Amino acid sequence: MADLRHTHELAFAGDVVIKRYIDSKPGAAEREWRALHLLAEHAPGLAPEPIGYEDGVVTMSRIDGVPLRGLFTQAVHVSALVEALTELHTAVPPDVLQIVPVRPWQREAVVDWVRRRSAAWEPRDPAADRAVKEGLRWLERWSPGESGVTPVFGAGDGNLANFLWDGTRVRIVDFEDSGRSDLAFELAELAEHVSMWVDGEVEIAHRFELNPQEERRMRECRKVQALIWLFLLSHEHPRNPPGTFQRQVERVLTTLGA
Repeated sequence: MADLRHTHELAFAGDVVIKRYIDSKPGAAEREWRALHLLAEHAPGLAPEPIGYEDGVVTMSRIDGVPLRGLFTQAVHVSALVEALTELHTAVPPDVLQIVPVRPWQREAVVDWVRRRSAAWEPRDPAADRAVKEGLRWLERWSPGESGVTPVFGAGDGNLANFLWDGTRVRIVDFEDSGRSDLAFELAELAEHVSMWVDGEVEIAHRFELNPQEERRMRECRKVQALIWLFLLSHEHPRNPPGTFQRQVERVLTTLGA
């Protein structure tokens, strides 16, 4: 799950990037290292090449590109992003994907997190309070089941800053929350990430062809992702424009149909 914490330090030495994790996030470096190896084998060029791993420090190749976050995103960038995501999701063969650990922050974890944040919520304004109340009410009856589950390899972070445009294609960095996932969940996380709308709407989810069950699952997963961001943005962060939280409140209410 994307959050607003700083989880690592980056150092650069020519064409090499050294990523050192600085918090207690369990397994993050291992997930990054596994993802880089998988993609180097099954989708070469899409992500940095793995070079070394020791004591929570991952060394990888440096790739060129400008982060899509902060870039004036045009149709060519969105099309390239869709191509990169499609390659990411489908690159790992099914027999290999089956033994890849499930990525963190799947349904059970995010539901528990939202419930705890809801329980600790302190009233602040009618619209925000209503969003929390309606969100918790919806959450209590959400039972997604297995309908519409299409296994994919997921990066686990929808931040546009992790997608680099090199003038020709989009390449991907940051795999600390990566692992086996499903297409609807991954697209929902991408679509609801604050970076996808705060500087100008980047509608990514509808660029993928989904069957009716996947569409339903994605819509439901978008609701829980919107709730996550409601709490993450409840304290304004300097990287986001003023009023971002109130916009998120409106998104939650709209997504829930409340």
